[in-house]
Amino acid sequence: MIKNFRADWLSNVRHDLLAGLVVALALIPEAIAFSIIAGVDPKVGLYASFCIATVIAFTGGRPGMISAATGAMALVMVTLVKDYGLQYLLVATLLTGALQILAGVLQLGKLMRFVSRSVITGFVNALAILIFMAQLPELINVTWHVYAMVAAGLGIIYLLPYLTKAVPSPLVAIVVLTAFSIAVGLDIRTVGDMGELPDSLPVFLLPDVPWTLETLKIVFPFSLTLAVVGLLESMMTAQIVDDLTDTPSDKNRECVGQGVSNIAAGFLGGMAGCAMIGQSVINVKSGGRGRLSTLCAGVFLLIMVVFIGDYVALIPMAALVAVMIMVSIGTFNWASIRNLREHPKSSSIVMLATVAVTVGTHDLAQGVLVGVLLSGFFFANKVGRILHVQSSKPDEGRNRTYVISGQVFFASAETFVNSFDFKEEIDEVTIDISHAHFWDITAVGALDKVILKFKRNQTKVNLLGMNEATKTMVDKFGLHDKMGPGSELPAH
Repeated sequence: MIKNFRADWLSNVRHDLLAGLVVALALIPEAIAFSIIAGVDPKVGLYASFCIATVIAFTGGRPGMISAATGAMALVMVTLVKDYGLQYLLVATLLTGALQILAGVLQLGKLMRFVSRSVITGFVNALAILIFMAQLPELINVTWHVYAMVAAGLGIIYLLPYLTKAVPSPLVAIVVLTAFSIAVGLDIRTVGDMGELPDSLPVFLLPDVPWTLETLKIVFPFSLTLAVVGLLESMMTAQIVDDLTDTPSDKNRECVGQGVSNIAAGFLGGMAGCAMIGQSVINVKSGGRGRLSTLCAGVFLLIMVVFIGDYVALIPMAALVAVMIMVSIGTFNWASIRNLREHPKSSSIVMLATVAVTVGTHDLAQGVLVGVLLSGFFFANKVGRILHVQSSKPDEGRNRTYVISGQVFFASAETFVNSFDFKEEIDEVTIDISHAHFWDITAVGALDKVILKFKRNQTKVNLLGMNEATKTMVDKFGLHDKMGPGSELPAH
């Protein structure tokens, strides 16, 4: 226990503190922007980001990952806020947390193993594109000073590490560009222009709604969607941080942690949130590895917006745009472009489809869902073709033997049926399935169809080599041994 505490909290103190400061600065404009998307006051997003980041530092299953208010979650809230108001959003946030805790208790984090590498790559690339696209409003119809500031920020971010890595280069870029902007008196957009920063600490409150079944009916569909989107984005981000840091994470604990942090946010007047890949990458690239970096991001965020908000408001958006451009460039998997020709076509199609749907809908959940479905389709199609049927006719008699090898399930059942010659005039057929496995009721239905077709032609059928799992399926769902030779096979 003590060893784990030191590894999570005290093994990287200086880098975690500095990385947390960088992340906090990057969280401010995003939290305000996501609040505006959801249709609520900026302090709702800022309080949520502080609360979620602080709580998840203790309860989450992925050290060094940043969770806060996010755009994906904000989009789901729009209709609820518009039709019913903020108080119902707070109730939905509480219920979202409860559903996520339930998902963790049921160990649904294990479902991540069904997400293929191609889907994860597509998710990463789509998110990198969306992060970059989110910066475009700050780069359109602006003066040349903005472009100069962004270029200078990128120069500092990429060149400073060649001189020293003692301080994260994104933090230096923000400080230097802010100081220069103030000294020169540049008339460019700042954090303060995004929205009014809160000047007080969040307080515990119960949502002011009627606690009735009618309220539950209103918020439950939104809460369920928020819970799924939040967990999906968090699990994917955790996998990416796992790869970046070459360390494991506890996905089920992360589900519970996300739930606890969202419940805390709901009671403190914040909106629901989840893991943020952009800020998590900033944290890792700035040297953050432990839980301390996540805690510092939340604490520094609150301190800056409440106690030194007047100074934070002076930070030019160009400096933060430079940081987010760095994140999008670092997040994109450039090797995936080179691998399009080398990797199997099915993998490339899954990756590109995930990117296209995610960018087209701005919905990470839809993109990942399409990617997973395509992966499943290609896998089933591939395995379905691994089915071999060999037949032999000993001594040119009136007996034939079929030897089945491979997997019989919904994707290969038709191939299995079409491999038999039902018109051949023979007296007896032996079907050897000792090297085959029947997986589902479609496969059992195909076996029924073959046997009953032979029986209708007055051909005796011998079925050999049924393994225990197949026998269980056939005994439970099979009909060929329960029907006469002239019977019609019902649809399964």
